[in-house]
Amino acid sequence: MEDTEPRNTEPRNTEPGNTEPGNTEPKTDPAAADGAQPPPGPKKKKRLRRTRRITLAVLLVLLLPLLTAETALRINYMGDPADGTHTRNRDAMWLGHAWVDGRKTDADLTALARELRTTGIRDLYVHTGPMEHDGTLPESLYPKAGWLVDAVHRELPGVRVQAFLGDVLATESPNGMRLEQAATRAAVVDSARQVLDVGYEGVHLDLEPLHSGDRNYLSLLDDVRAVTRARDAQLSVAAHQIDPLPGFHSFWGTVAGHPKWWSQEFFGQVARRVDQIAVMSYDTMQPLESLYGGYVAQQTSLALEATPPTTHLLMGLPFYHENRFGHWNHAETVAAAVRGVRLGLSRTDADRERFGVAAYIDFAATEEDWAAYRDGWVR
Repeated sequence: MEDTEPRNTEPRNTEPGNTEPGNTEPKTDPAAADGAQPPPGPKKKKRLRRTRRITLAVLLVLLLPLLTAETALRINYMGDPADGTHTRNRDAMWLGHAWVDGRKTDADLTALARELRTTGIRDLYVHTGPMEHDGTLPESLYPKAGWLVDAVHRELPGVRVQAFLGDVLATESPNGMRLEQAATRAAVVDSARQVLDVGYEGVHLDLEPLHSGDRNYLSLLDDVRAVTRARDAQLSVAAHQIDPLPGFHSFWGTVAGHPKWWSQEFFGQVARRVDQIAVMSYDTMQPLESLYGGYVAQQTSLALEATPPTTHLLMGLPFYHENRFGHWNHAETVAAAVRGVRLGLSRTDADRERFGVAAYIDFAATEEDWAAYRDGWVR
């Protein structure tokens, strides 16, 4: 395009140092010398407008799917749960390591039993690890395990005590357990035998971060379940959340380096290999209580669809209080989670018998948490 700006017709500046032969413009703009910038010309203004339009379009492309998804979660939180969507007396709770390392006493157990008698909790996942990265479990970590199992049976007949065994996987860092190593998987199986020998009635595995599609994990579950079945014991696992959108774990793994979610297909593959699967339905990055509740409702529906009725499905409740990226205490409440669970159950399989909720974790629970669980779920 031809330049239509007017030419400079001002007289030549002849002051020393400001001109060169044949140059009719000063080297230094007087306004610039005073620190001021000359106003942008028409071309520059046009470029600025185009840049702003492009920036706005990019933001809309990025934000519109997010706003759409959040709106869908808010809508998902609306409505009334169906009658009968409350405890089946198949709930669970994660307990901290203090119960087996000598810090807890008979008095503590009596107080816990008093709390649990008015709930639907029938399984306790007691932190007994962590395992070493090679899959072994030092016996020195749980000197009071036998005492705990006996005390629970005495104070809470019918409540099972399972050994909660976990470790960090070397999936996103160089340090951690490597399930691709057959010797490591064999050691985990031996650790399962070890805790069952103490008197535990089940093995609860929590290995994180566990990426969707991990065949080595599925192989490990097959091997551990052979041991638990031979002992008439339970095999339970803590499970990652399910893709809120198809393939979302792949997208998030690409942009954040942490896939976080499992595909619904992989979730089903895990669920078919265990007796109980407990979804860690917290740390969801949701900023509002209604959005968190809608997210839990969605996760409940997805999990019900993928879990066979012969497997006991549990949805996690946040009995802890933190404020950080990924978990906002004002949003991720027990009340919102319970309502979300009931809505998802109502819409997908209201009569599912092998279903419950799992509270995480005993040492951080408040009276408000217990009240929300009882009022909303136990009744």
